[in-house]
Amino acid sequence: MRAIRIHAFGGPEQLRYEEVPDPEPGPGQVRIAVRAAGVHLLDTALQRGAADELPFALPDLPLTPGREVAGVVERLGPGVDDEWLGRRVVAHLGLINAGYAELAVREAEALFPLPDSLSYEAAIAMVGTGRMALGVLDVAAPAPDDVVLVTAAAGGIGTLLVQAAKNLGATVVAAAGGPDKVERARALGADVAVDYDRPHWADEVRAALDGREVNVAFDSVGGTAGRAALELLTHGGQFVVYGWSSGTPTEFTSKDLHEKVLSLTHALGPRIVRLPGGLRALQERALAEAANGTLVPAVTAFPLRDAAAAHEALVTRGTVGKVVLINAEAAS
Repeated sequence: MRAIRIHAFGGPEQLRYEEVPDPEPGPGQVRIAVRAAGVHLLDTALQRGAADELPFALPDLPLTPGREVAGVVERLGPGVDDEWLGRRVVAHLGLINAGYAELAVREAEALFPLPDSLSYEAAIAMVGTGRMALGVLDVAAPAPDDVVLVTAAAGGIGTLLVQAAKNLGATVVAAAGGPDKVERARALGADVAVDYDRPHWADEVRAALDGREVNVAFDSVGGTAGRAALELLTHGGQFVVYGWSSGTPTEFTSKDLHEKVLSLTHALGPRIVRLPGGLRALQERALAEAANGTLVPAVTAFPLRDAAAAHEALVTRGTVGKVVLINAEAAS
């Protein structure tokens, strides 16, 4: 099979498209003919060998990155029920990191069957990014009469948070980087959409809200944008952090929290795992909401062989929504 391999840590050019042996499923496992694979910021950190940005130790080289795959089960390992053969499925690979390939192996118990109405690309977006979006939303539990601010509103999680908050009946303020992404957020239903690359975007939000104030702020940007989002919160508001793509976490002090009686939550990690049903319940819910059209994930697709371009675009924030690699040689 063909796969992306990393033989040395470094820039995107280290992602090589080459021939490797086919993996064989072991007991309880299946082999998936991969139609789409998810690309994550952790994959870019792995490519660079940035051990301080990873939740696991750097693995030995060479390796194939990739955290999520969707495709068709084409081989069964010992002990796997025959009903899985030929089924459309999606799976999160956890720390296995071998999804950038034409074939991938995973335990049958980790699979999610896909309805024909759900594309492989959408399934990839929802099994990882979708579960996180719903988990972040559940941690904050915004109410229908809240004003909700979402930074990085054109990102994979941001686009879903905008839709989910609107579905709850909240007023949604979307902040995104650049005019094209602002228009994307507006098209998703945001009541107010602004460009956080503009120096006075927070004043634009205040003017647009005309006296109303932000109750809940979801932030994954950090830096100056995150600080501006924090300052937009009203008394008793929630600041919910799930990353800092700017490279700098939002700066705050206990005085900031005390003066406005704010609550601040880091929504990833143990907070999500401890939600009722854990990660699998979130994955099932995310896939169901995509299948019924309640949530529509945004996807930017690249051919598998162009994984380097996908990594470069993701790091430079030149994409909208979830980044996905497509196996163009496989039948759709």
